[in-house]
Amino acid sequence: MPEFAQYLSKEQEDELRRIANAIVAPGKGILAADESVGSMGKRLEGIGVENTEENRRLYRELLFTSSSNLAENISGVIMFHETLFQKDSNGKLFVEILKEKGIIPGIKVDKGVVPLAGSHNECTTQGLDGLSERCAEYKKAGADFAKWRCVLKITRNTPSYQAMVENANVLARYASICQQNGLVPIVEPEVLPDGEHDLEVALRVTEQVLAFQYKALADHHIFLEGTLLKPNMVTAGQACSKKYSHEQIAKATVTALSRTVPPAVPGITFLSGGQSEEDATVNLDAINKYKGKNPWSVTFSYGRALQASVLAAWKGKPENVVVAQSELLKRAKANGEASMGQYAGGVAGTVGGESLFQAGHAY
Repeated sequence: MPEFAQYLSKEQEDELRRIANAIVAPGKGILAADESVGSMGKRLEGIGVENTEENRRLYRELLFTSSSNLAENISGVIMFHETLFQKDSNGKLFVEILKEKGIIPGIKVDKGVVPLAGSHNECTTQGLDGLSERCAEYKKAGADFAKWRCVLKITRNTPSYQAMVENANVLARYASICQQNGLVPIVEPEVLPDGEHDLEVALRVTEQVLAFQYKALADHHIFLEGTLLKPNMVTAGQACSKKYSHEQIAKATVTALSRTVPPAVPGITFLSGGQSEEDATVNLDAINKYKGKNPWSVTFSYGRALQASVLAAWKGKPENVVVAQSELLKRAKANGEASMGQYAGGVAGTVGGESLFQAGHAY
């Protein structure tokens, strides 16, 4: 018998599996509240609020102190480094507030998108240096899962082989370091929706990117049962002249996933990718209603699609906190229903069907 290197102990595997399964429990998904200082500044600017640490803290407090009903549909919250160590107005750590609700704290651990040298305007993600030490710190502070985002672009010449290999390997290295430190890694290879490409091109590229990703995860001996995938839905480019139905998007998305993602992966937690709040919910519902091979839990890890109406209702005013929290609960419930293919539609938020697309989205 050949000897294999011991990667994770059985106890480590059991803990990672338990956390991953809890995050994708039926009817639940993730609130992505991991916007960096710069990205949060853009959100606050849109409602006329100054980008200060206190205003960012007040906004995150609004999210995390929403009714205990939030835990009925939100299983985990991804936080930014600053937020993980912040407290509410009574001096209680946000991490403790979330855990008391039964919500699992998570942490964004990458350090942002940077240009990929030698490529045609492509990028990679930095932050591997010192990552193990940071992960150990975050685990000690109460985080149980992590997120790292890589970005790929569809143009006539991209994504290139170089970009797909580089980003897949960066995500695999991150996943390995996380698992060694007891954090469930969310693997996020996002194919951006920028461009004029049609649904068929988006399907082909997404499938190729995911194939590269799972090859890299296998090469790095990642324990798949202790991971989650955060992919884009397969949608046509924002500038595509042809419009596709929710059912067509669902078919393309399930096709790409079923060809590439092993059944050992517990769950798919989609990013919203600039879709309107309602489109993100309806498409998730259509994916769960699609009669294809779907061995994973399929749910959401939304940022803008859970928060746009919250911000619009809040406007930075204390008297608006309760109504803003009600917007969060409303969208969380709608997406919880969609994650089980049970969304009846018609739950419009403050921003309605407004597109949340940002060209070349980076943070």
